[in-house]
Amino acid sequence: MSRGSGIIPDELMFNEFKKQCLSTENWLNKYNKNDMEVWVEGPPLSTSTSNKVNLSKVHKIKCRMNIKDVSAATMYDVLHDSQYRKSWDPTMLESFDIARLAPNADVGYYSWICPKPLKNRDVVTLRSWQASENEYVIINFSVKHPQHPPRKDLVRAVSLLTGYLFKPTGPNSCTFTYLSQADPRGSLPKWVVNKASQVLAPKVLRSVHKAGQSYPAWKAANSPDHKPWLYPIQSDLPMMDPAELSIQRGDSLENVDESASRDVQENEDSS
Repeated sequence: MSRGSGIIPDELMFNEFKKQCLSTENWLNKYNKNDMEVWVEGPPLSTSTSNKVNLSKVHKIKCRMNIKDVSAATMYDVLHDSQYRKSWDPTMLESFDIARLAPNADVGYYSWICPKPLKNRDVVTLRSWQASENEYVIINFSVKHPQHPPRKDLVRAVSLLTGYLFKPTGPNSCTFTYLSQADPRGSLPKWVVNKASQVLAPKVLRSVHKAGQSYPAWKAANSPDHKPWLYPIQSDLPMMDPAELSIQRGDSLENVDESASRDVQENEDSS
């Protein structure tokens, strides 16, 4: 996906992301229940010399939820507010903003808990955003930061492109689309991918929705006027030259073999 001449996303990249969010071509529906839909992109196929079909290991997933009681603007604030995330994200190990790159771009760190016996993961990502009356967009992708190399106790995952699109459907309602193309690294067993696409993704979106319901009351008691994602002058992050960052490629990271993880958990939480 194009990033123009620099590492910070340009208008073309935002437009391409929004197009993917709204597209139905080559997307396989995996879940459709209770105002929630989940799709997995049909993987590109290639035939090797041995006539065996090879599937891309980098999976792309898209989830869409119809939210009837929270505005698009509030949901957008929820995903930006790092202080609030500590109260609603049960899988988070650690999260912090590192530096500001532009009025609508920063770089940050996030680590999360994976189901046992898998190792926990982390990412360093460049995040950029746009907001208007008609839509709110946040996108991110993995970068290399000189002061935040991979850690020994975690597997460094790679976000090729992950993001959120909120479109108002009324003063207190919206559609919430989440799209992610990520390489989790490691040799993940089949049940993990299935669980992520059909079970965990809807749970994550419902958690964000629930957080949105509680956010106005929480924010009213916690620096209600402090929203640096809307008012860049409020940001206290140090400035960083984007040229110090580079795109993180999966093939430059150590691959951790987790194939011994048992498939018996494949149907766990499937109800």
